[in-house]
Amino acid sequence: MTAAPEPKKVTAAAEPKKKPAGKVPEKGPEFIGDLDQYLFDKGVHYDIYKKLGAHPSTYKGRKGIHFAVWAPHAAAVTLIGEFNGWNESNIPMEKKEPSGIWETFVESAQPGQMYKYLIYTQDGRKLYKADPYANQAEYRPGTASIIADLSPIKWTDGRWMRRQNDFVQDKAPISIYECHIGSWMRHPHGEHEDGFYNYRYFAHSITDYLLKTGYTHIELMGIAEHPFDGSWGYQVTGYYAPTSRYGTPEDFAYMVNYLHSHGIGVILDWVPAHFPKDAHGLSEFDGTPCYEYADPRKGEHPDWGTKVFDFGKSEVKNFLIANALYWIEEFHVDGLRVDAVASILYLDYGRKDGQWVPNKYGGNKNLEAIEFFKHLNSVVRGKHPGVMMIAEESTAWPKVTGRPEDDGLGFSMKWNMGWMHDFLEYMKLDPYFRKFNHNKMTFAMTYAYSEKYCLVLSHDEVVHLKCSMINKMPGLYDDKFANLKCGYTYMFGHPGKKLLFMGQDFAQEREWSEDRELDWFLLQQPRHRQMLDFVTELLHLYKNTPAMYDADCDPRGFEWINADDADRSIYSFLRHSEDGKSNLLFVINFTPVARPDYRVGCVKKCTYRLVLDGDEARFGGRGTSHPVMYKAVESECDGKLYSFAYDLPAYGVAVFRY
Repeated sequence: MTAAPEPKKVTAAAEPKKKPAGKVPEKGPEFIGDLDQYLFDKGVHYDIYKKLGAHPSTYKGRKGIHFAVWAPHAAAVTLIGEFNGWNESNIPMEKKEPSGIWETFVESAQPGQMYKYLIYTQDGRKLYKADPYANQAEYRPGTASIIADLSPIKWTDGRWMRRQNDFVQDKAPISIYECHIGSWMRHPHGEHEDGFYNYRYFAHSITDYLLKTGYTHIELMGIAEHPFDGSWGYQVTGYYAPTSRYGTPEDFAYMVNYLHSHGIGVILDWVPAHFPKDAHGLSEFDGTPCYEYADPRKGEHPDWGTKVFDFGKSEVKNFLIANALYWIEEFHVDGLRVDAVASILYLDYGRKDGQWVPNKYGGNKNLEAIEFFKHLNSVVRGKHPGVMMIAEESTAWPKVTGRPEDDGLGFSMKWNMGWMHDFLEYMKLDPYFRKFNHNKMTFAMTYAYSEKYCLVLSHDEVVHLKCSMINKMPGLYDDKFANLKCGYTYMFGHPGKKLLFMGQDFAQEREWSEDRELDWFLLQQPRHRQMLDFVTELLHLYKNTPAMYDADCDPRGFEWINADDADRSIYSFLRHSEDGKSNLLFVINFTPVARPDYRVGCVKKCTYRLVLDGDEARFGGRGTSHPVMYKAVESECDGKLYSFAYDLPAYGVAVFRY
């Protein structure tokens, strides 16, 4: 944090020399009024971010910046920044009662200048805190907040936003590309030594990639400001600030606008579960547990070394709910993936006996957190029905996507972690042993309609010595690619929305690291290029075929042909569209044994067209020429009246349309 060479004079608010024509308000709308304090106290001031923080305003006809911060137990608060040479005494802030909000107006302050709050605690300490509601932050390792003016941001995505108002998640194709901007691609001659691309450059590059491959959405990791790269953005200090690693808030808005203009939705990772203990952050913000639970048995995550939000405080819940709305309303994001939901819901999450506090009924459920999620989702989805609220919830908590009025949590979608674990355990097996674990791939269908699911292969599965996706696969070099094609096809055929982490679509070999870009050079090798071509074909088939997505939440949309062919490790099933006019038949062979005499059962006596053949040479297959059309005959197979024969290759993938 650099001090200005000369202190700048702070002009006290004074009467204008000439009375302006017309009636001019004494204060700008950013100033805190009685109604603001009342709503904040009740936890329902949903645009409190327009009041707290630093905002251009007016006072007695003069322009300047209004500053406001919630620090209810502070003995005093002063404002320090570039506009006053970081002088610790000449801008005291006024405390508003009974809310504990402190505010001041500085005429000489301007957008782009750095600042902090100097908080004097009741026990005589001085704390130098960043603004929890700041819209911009200093580039790390600096920790100051920056005055930002969001009003110059211009949006041209009106058509997209109007369409999003009527967006129906359950019936839409949703294939998500999970991405960490800083390690997607590095600039060899970047503005910073880190080599990060600006949001604007990234917008163009990633849009080209997503349009070519066929993803419908991008999910961005680590957008809210955070001090440590190794946290991947999951230990946040600036909840209202797009990280300065990649540019300004205006740059971030440009990126969202550009993606929308090309038909790509934007989802952000959002972290209401915990926050770090960094001195400039939320931890003991006013010298007391302000944002966190006071009791460390509730207020700290022992495994992560972080603080837990106090969901019993209305002001803290207001901070988080308003933050969700901030990203949706100010930056037009289309959804939030809510991180670590289970750690919020369970009081004993990551804690041993004696290290947690039961609820008033003696149980391990955080009743305050349950109410928070119901409140959050009711407000967000009530105001914005087309916005997706996605829960990363790793347990069997009931009704995560159920309606709050039916005692559900109100999320629109839930990550299917159970499917992911079973899928990966199966895929890691030597093909010989898969016949003994056949149910790992079928079990998810027993609960597929209990929630609205997204099938995920996320960043968490390719770090910390878990291996990349391609290196989880058994066998020699070619076998690994063949296995991965089978796995991806099964995933895209299975009910539920889809998510792949960056690099998985071209079979990144090394584990992911935030310290380097993806291994794009691998695309010079045939097998990796062919894998990307196959996933691209799969993504476009998914996006263009209603049978693969519009009945995801309807049991009539999926039908097993044979779920019990364990000895041969072959799975065959149907996907039906909601109107029954779009139908696909999937046949996937998870062993290296070819089945030239394979016969598959059918529910209709009609012609079946081969629309995806994993054996094609362009996908790294043997290049065997297979007929395109197959006519079913009246011959019982798989318990069905009709069937047709197909030369099923080793690790064969075949998708038929009828």
